[in-house]
Amino acid sequence: MKAAGAALIEDITAHAVMGFAGVIRRLPAHVRLLKMLRTRMRSGNVGLVILVDYPGFNLRVASAARAASVPVLYYITPKVWAWRAGRLTQMRATIARAAVILPFEERFLKDHGIAATYVGNPLLDGSRSLPSRTQARAQLGIPENARVLALFPGSRRGELAHHLEAFTATALELQRRLPDLHVLVSVAPGMRIDQARAPFHHVEDDSYAVWRAADAALVKSGTSTLEAAIADCPLIVAYRVGRANYEIARRLIRGISYIGLVNLVVDRGVAPEFIQNAMQPLAMANALEPLLVQGTAERSTMLAALADVRAALGEAGASDRVARLALEMLA
Repeated sequence: MKAAGAALIEDITAHAVMGFAGVIRRLPAHVRLLKMLRTRMRSGNVGLVILVDYPGFNLRVASAARAASVPVLYYITPKVWAWRAGRLTQMRATIARAAVILPFEERFLKDHGIAATYVGNPLLDGSRSLPSRTQARAQLGIPENARVLALFPGSRRGELAHHLEAFTATALELQRRLPDLHVLVSVAPGMRIDQARAPFHHVEDDSYAVWRAADAALVKSGTSTLEAAIADCPLIVAYRVGRANYEIARRLIRGISYIGLVNLVVDRGVAPEFIQNAMQPLAMANALEPLLVQGTAERSTMLAALADVRAALGEAGASDRVARLALEMLA
């Protein structure tokens, strides 16, 4: 947004948190920011509020906007189809229009009285400039005929703390079985990973090159699983959080059979999931090994399923569609 010319009132990345304890630590900063936004909206100089993700805070902003008679366009809405369905009442009362990025969300929200439009998934916009496998491998200095595993352990410190050890152990086990295996670690922007903790080839801030270079990937649950589908990279999904956070989430999540978005989009088990205590290196290595070998039934089946996921996501251009919705609401 800043690069596109938006004037930042506050850089929200400074407030990003993971888990319930993290939210509590950041509470004073959130209260201060909400107070400032409420004053701004009451000024009469705000014609539209566009909220993006971040529901714990943004739903409070939506309520403040409604109180100030400012319409709200919510882009990337709360995952009320999975947990905290009680938020639907607040969303129905405060959101004038919802722009959703998962195809099944449109019907779900409409069924609950919320005006929703599926705008496509913004990850598809990045797919317009995907490198070829040959280009990606040349860029990363990997031989064309190499066998390559990619690790995507997470983009937050908390995720790395919970995932990196098991991801590394899985990769080392696969290198024992497949001595020619190259391992790439995708390092998210602003993150650093100790080479000693993951003794492989680290690639910073270039996830699509990693996807395209890899034969298969071990991926933490989240939007990265959809990136894998878009890049046509077979994968398994893993996720672990602290025990307290897991117990809270387990009691809140209802009505879904999967955690990985790559599976949720088509409502079937495209990629195996290894969640919490199931995230064991030997089990994950067993699932990944046939995906790394060209021509196996497991690999062929998953590639076909990933094509179904891409088809379900539709066409690129989500950002343009959201911009058009915003202009319509301002007219």
